[in-house]
Amino acid sequence: MNNQELWQRYQDWLYFNKDLSLYLDVSRMRFNEQWVTAMEPQFSQAFKYMANLEQGAIANPDENRRVGHYWLRNPDLAPEELKNEILNNLERIEEFAHKVIKGSIHPPKAPLFTDILSIGIGGSALGPQFVDDALAADFPPLSIHFIDNTDPAGIDRILIRLKDRLKSTLVIVTSKSGGTPETRNGMLEVKHAYEQQGLNFPAHAVAITMLGSKMDELEHIEGWLTEFSMFDWIGGRTSEMSSVGLLSASLLGIDIRSLLEGAREMDAATRLPEIKRNPAALLALSWYYAGNGKGEKDMVVIPYKDSLLLFSRYLQQLVMESLGKEKDLDGNTVHQGLAVYGNKGSTDQHAYVQQLREGVANFFAIFIEVLQDRKGESIEVETGVTSGDFLSGFLQGTRQALYENKRDSITITISQVTPRTVGGLIALFERAVGIYASLVNINAYNQPGVEAGKKAAETLLDLQRKILVVLKAADRPLNLDELAEKAGASNQIEHVYKIVRHLAANQRGIELHGDHAKPCELTILYG
Repeated sequence: MNNQELWQRYQDWLYFNKDLSLYLDVSRMRFNEQWVTAMEPQFSQAFKYMANLEQGAIANPDENRRVGHYWLRNPDLAPEELKNEILNNLERIEEFAHKVIKGSIHPPKAPLFTDILSIGIGGSALGPQFVDDALAADFPPLSIHFIDNTDPAGIDRILIRLKDRLKSTLVIVTSKSGGTPETRNGMLEVKHAYEQQGLNFPAHAVAITMLGSKMDELEHIEGWLTEFSMFDWIGGRTSEMSSVGLLSASLLGIDIRSLLEGAREMDAATRLPEIKRNPAALLALSWYYAGNGKGEKDMVVIPYKDSLLLFSRYLQQLVMESLGKEKDLDGNTVHQGLAVYGNKGSTDQHAYVQQLREGVANFFAIFIEVLQDRKGESIEVETGVTSGDFLSGFLQGTRQALYENKRDSITITISQVTPRTVGGLIALFERAVGIYASLVNINAYNQPGVEAGKKAAETLLDLQRKILVVLKAADRPLNLDELAEKAGASNQIEHVYKIVRHLAANQRGIELHGDHAKPCELTILYG
């Protein structure tokens, strides 16, 4: 196409949401009108599917669960028995945050809480991290820190930084079931750190969990500061508008009502059963086209704003955990998915844009543009040009350079980064994921691969316990074959070797003797 034709295509396909000041440009995706027309029957089914989901249909048949994250921002849509529960929970969050910030709720040995230590994994961490990083003020009422892994060194880094302020740190522990190993481990490590300083951990601890969970029971037994509800019908990757995300955001002074309002406005916009007038449908259409309905191309998300740095990381879970499935809804093996990666512009100009422009054409890009450079005026770094002008120029130039070399892209533009626009972005991608999942006939709301990984880990930890029993009872050093046989794991020698190697590296009483380049010749001793 020549420039005039591209300009016309841009106007034909431009979506604008006046309430959120959000633009969506899919003109640099190369689908044609005939292809879109052929897709309309599939979209008609997808629109009906999403409507049924919001009305409370079972959307996750694997767990016989409804999916109700849309109800969190518009409780009037929720089943009557849930409406008051949603509203009351929101009011409790706001009241608690207000009292913490003002100091009427404070730790036993300090007049105010100064810090938050948030312990969670996956959706219990990624959403809060993104929103808090995007929207927290330069000097928020409290500082926030995250333990989002079961890495001992990573936990130590956080605890060392907090050492002198642990007495004024509020700990938020988030686990739906209360039994997630990574979160439990983090909680036990932090609890130990409090005890080492002679501090009363329960007086600093807040639980976010489901009623009746293991954590709910522990919170009641130990007398934690308070507890906020997680709902059975909210999945981790769509939990940012629940207690999971709203509590920390509220404690940081972020306007959570505006966050919810932005999501609610986007929800209304993405209900329209017309592709061109529905921004989530336009996204899903573009994803389907780019990857031939099979995820054949990756999605590279490049926000041109430092405050949106974590958006691509947040989207990795939302998109990849939702769409990465082996089976479709009919039980057929389909191996669906859509890989997501990204950093930020213009950093990416000096990182991997070279490959995007001239390397393997196995991707499409999503640029996130923010019109407002900063609050206030900018100096000119060159005659007539500011730093923000450079940023905008790099975005437009990269978009053009990619298109010229047959690399497709989408551009989402917002006026500024605010709670309303961030809420709108989250809701936009949530709905796009749901629509796309319907187009490719998969369940976007389960995660069997994650569960498989957890079960495999549990099996290996059971094997570790058996290995330790065998070694403690042995009256002489054992080689790997002997150890594996005695532990009932003769067909798992590699696992046995990696377990004892790890134990030996961590002062667990295990010694390895021999040539470490030849594992089969090692002898293992417990001493």
